Amino acid sequence: MNDGWKKELIHLLASARSEGELSDLLQSLLTPSEWEELAKRWQIVKRLIEGDPQRGVRDDLQVSIATITRGSREIQYGSGILQKFYKRLHH
Repeated sequence: MNDGWKKELIHLLASARSEGELSDLLQSLLTPSEWEELAKRWQIVKRLIEGDPQRGVRDDLQVSIATITRGSREIQYGSGILQKFYKRLHH
């Protein structure tokens, strides 16, 4: 994928002036299943940061262990951006 496209998308999302406007934009860009998947991925990350066991997350959210493992690896070895945003929302 073209990096210029990614940067343009970042600027587009950052230009939203309210939560409602961002929600409208995302709903226009994403299919209902993509929107649901994105929201679910955040719930996975949030629950892992909060210390919930992977099997409990799997059972509650009905997702594969592979999907949970991806989130777990990003939390453990990633840049820390997920924890940064979690703290921003919960403090």
